[in-house]
Amino acid sequence: MRMAARSNILCVSVAALLAAAASARGQLTRAELARIERPRVLADAARDLGEAPVTITAFPAARSAGGVHDFYSEGDYWWPDPKNPEGPYIRRDGETNPENFVAHRDALRRMSQIVPTLVAAYELTNDARYARHAVDHLRAWFVSESTRMHPNLRYAQAIKGQVTGRGIGIIDTIHLVEVAQAVLVLERSGYLRGQPLADLQSWFRQYLTWLTTDRFGLDERSNGNNHSVSWALQVAEFARLVGDTAQEVAMRAFFKDTLLPQQMAPDGSFPRELARTKPYGYSLFELDLMAMLAVVLSTPNDNLWTYTTPDGRGLRGAMAYMYPYIADKHRWPKPPDVMYFDQWPVRQPALLFAGLAFHEQRYIDLWKQLDPEPMVDEVIRNYPIRQPLLWIR
Repeated sequence: MRMAARSNILCVSVAALLAAAASARGQLTRAELARIERPRVLADAARDLGEAPVTITAFPAARSAGGVHDFYSEGDYWWPDPKNPEGPYIRRDGETNPENFVAHRDALRRMSQIVPTLVAAYELTNDARYARHAVDHLRAWFVSESTRMHPNLRYAQAIKGQVTGRGIGIIDTIHLVEVAQAVLVLERSGYLRGQPLADLQSWFRQYLTWLTTDRFGLDERSNGNNHSVSWALQVAEFARLVGDTAQEVAMRAFFKDTLLPQQMAPDGSFPRELARTKPYGYSLFELDLMAMLAVVLSTPNDNLWTYTTPDGRGLRGAMAYMYPYIADKHRWPKPPDVMYFDQWPVRQPALLFAGLAFHEQRYIDLWKQLDPEPMVDEVIRNYPIRQPLLWIR
């Protein structure tokens, strides 16, 4: 008993010293992060305990070419043609058509907010009520024969009169990245194991195969803007969940050999996003996705945070480019976004994780000041990582 007590005292002392050292370096310890997040997470989790699982099967999609278990959505920026109102829709980039079908997307986003929140609350409290209810939602979406979603996106971002689905619809499941991370946390905690874990992994394994072999997945991989980064982040995280190390290796190479040289300029900007009608919001979105790839894929021997291409492109430069415009949006040198410019920025995860990776306290301080819970749907759509407690061990 005396030896055990002495060991515990030593462990506490070492932990305290490490925390003090991190604080002295201007870093955010996990204990401090928990203190910051606790009121928000527990308030949301208390509400979410009363939210029953609702999957896509509750929302029949009349224009879908698929069945009741098939995810369906319609492209945001497609509108009736004034010259031919009954004909194929036409594109108005950056302008969301509120009449398009988004019920499945909304249901998936709802689940993607509830499950990670409940698991973050479980991390904070070790109260099994939160974990049980999170698993109820996971089972409804990915396991139960009557309510599950099929593991593909063949009918996402359809366009009336043109196509029944498109590869770029894969971006609709970017919100499953944090859901997959929540499953990993439940597994690591010992709460989720055996057949219930295997059932969930089976769904994500099937979806991962579809993402990396179907023509829609291959189209999204080659899209060339934030869609390609979104595809890569999904592949990387789902591969981590199911233990597909080959795909993790492939995504590290894709990050270095394709995403950085083809999408980032030498000054750290993202030219293909700057050319859009929402250059500010899309630049923030791509920066967050790139940062999360570094979180998911970095290893002690292969750190994507510090990796640079031969001509110097890397995440440090991307953060240096964008940080001044997050701190003061009025300095933004490009035209304002056609919609929702006033709603950005929010608590961008790139600030927190880059602050930790680069020992940049100013990034972390700015992250603390920003809104962690935006209410505007357009912002929520491009804000898929909301629970940093799930990502920092």
